[in-house]
Amino acid sequence: MHPRTDGIPSGVNLPTFLQEGPLTWPGQHAGFLGPNFDPWQIKGDPNSDDFRVDALTLASGVDQSRLSSRHSLLQEVNRQQDGFTEVPKTPGLQSDQELAFNMLTSSQLSRAFDVKLESAEVRERYGRNQYGQSLLLARRLIEADVPVVQANMGRVQNWDNHGNIFPTLKDRLLPPLDQGVSALLDDLENSGRLANTLVVMMGEFGRTPKINNQAGRDHWGPCFFALFAGAGVLPGQVIGTSDAEGGYPATRAYSPNDLGATVYHVLGIESETMVRDRIDRPVRLNTGKVIEPLFTGAEV
Repeated sequence: MHPRTDGIPSGVNLPTFLQEGPLTWPGQHAGFLGPNFDPWQIKGDPNSDDFRVDALTLASGVDQSRLSSRHSLLQEVNRQQDGFTEVPKTPGLQSDQELAFNMLTSSQLSRAFDVKLESAEVRERYGRNQYGQSLLLARRLIEADVPVVQANMGRVQNWDNHGNIFPTLKDRLLPPLDQGVSALLDDLENSGRLANTLVVMMGEFGRTPKINNQAGRDHWGPCFFALFAGAGVLPGQVIGTSDAEGGYPATRAYSPNDLGATVYHVLGIESETMVRDRIDRPVRLNTGKVIEPLFTGAEV
């Protein structure tokens, strides 16, 4: 998590860390950039009555005054230590200490995580479930100037419907997702934030066109969808078509790299940018192309 000086994290991932046994799903970390750039993982359910972020809660017996005194003492110790060349230095330790202090003293951040500050009507509009309250929390974090928020809609394999897919989607998965996403887009639009907030809803692959013998669909990579809204995206259009069976693209195919290039474009980052990994090797950030029809409305 590459922090700003005001204690607002540059990325938050909530509410479910996608891990099952020894398997950890990609896309939740900064990869080759190293853990200093990882997003902040929030592992609680915002719909729970006892939801809170312990990292923003002072230890028992420590108030803001005592915390400030400890911080002043720590800064003096660090200053004196810096004057001794024979004392081994721990790279990044002091910046981590400052991050912890800034986050603990950021009323803006702690208020953002307090979804109970929302009215009962607003919470009901998003849906009193993990999906809806996670998206409500995502909106509050955006309002607190957190630039990147990832909200995972359920635990690992929640949408991996190899059996009984139709009633599972109709009765359990899609209604709360539709309600929460609709409320999020409405609020962003009404507040004027949708114009500079990119909303992307997608999974990591599609499902087989063919129904299996468990009345479900299996994994399928050749053709799947993503939904985009905000940040200059022209609404109300469908870009690209599949064949009659929904198995393969019938028009120009866009790749995950293209999706990445599009997100970087909205963030003002050129996809050709070279970055350095943890051992200082140069790596091109992305090899895709921006999905231009999202913004121009003209298929190419």
